[in-house]
Amino acid sequence: MTPRPTKVALVATLALSAGAFGSLVAAQRDRTLDAADLSPVLWLLTALFAARVAGQVLVALRSPSWLPPMHDWNLVAYRVLLPVQVAILAVMTWIDASFSASRGPPVDRSEALGWALIAFSAVYAGSMAVRYVVRMRRRRAARWFGGTIPIVFHLVLATYLYALGSFHVGS
Repeated sequence: MTPRPTKVALVATLALSAGAFGSLVAAQRDRTLDAADLSPVLWLLTALFAARVAGQVLVALRSPSWLPPMHDWNLVAYRVLLPVQVAILAVMTWIDASFSASRGPPVDRSEALGWALIAFSAVYAGSMAVRYVVRMRRRRAARWFGGTIPIVFHLVLATYLYALGSFHVGS
């Protein structure tokens, strides 16, 4: 059973990610995005992913009752997953800092890269939607929130990739 504070955090994470996505789509209708438009969105999504990583570390070290047990957090062995997550956070932070400064390789527009990131983010998010439906059909007792932490945070990463791709497309 997923503890109530975790449910609230997951719903808030989805709401913040959806809000970030919506703000980007709305901004793109009016003008070309610049680095200043994107920086706060990227930092927000990075902070959400960092919270996931921190929560998982906390579960591994302390197992607080307000967070679900480790088996609800990932399918990959944690000794493999944690270094990968730290590397992802390091790359995200480098990209975010580049957007905050409005300079550096991540800010150099590449339309081909942008379209590739948007396409990948759509497939990535779509696969998480399918994963959620399959999980909920197979595990009816865990309906709505059971085992959804990885799914929710993969959606955060998909939103990050969409945001980055939107900047590079430049429209």
